[in-house]
Amino acid sequence: MRILGITLPENKRIEIALTTLYGIGRSRAQHILTQAGVEYGKKSKDLSVEEENAIRKIIEPIKIEGDLKRDTASNIKRLKDIKCYRGMRHSRRLPARGQRTKTNSRTVRGNMRKTMGSGRRKEEKK
Repeated sequence: MRILGITLPENKRIEIALTTLYGIGRSRAQHILTQAGVEYGKKSKDLSVEEENAIRKIIEPIKIEGDLKRDTASNIKRLKDIKCYRGMRHSRRLPARGQRTKTNSRTVRGNMRKTMGSGRRKEEKK
């Protein structure tokens, strides 16, 4: 089954397979399937054509994949342009939501260690 140019995994339950689309998580997938009248446990290869079309019809107006990524990027760019606090944190590649940075935020800053013991070389052998 393909939705918006993305192939859904065939051997997974449709509830899980829908989460491969960017912007659809478990709760939204369950909501879509409830509206379409499809069982959660059904595999995506076992869906009938009518069920596939019902799912597509519900997903079309939802903003997912490229549109959602573009909107997110434009929102971050707007924050950077107006130079607000969150925009400055994004441009400096630091956490933007109040997390501590002394010991955490390794994923955002990269694995840079600025403490005394971390940069020490191994003692030279005599």
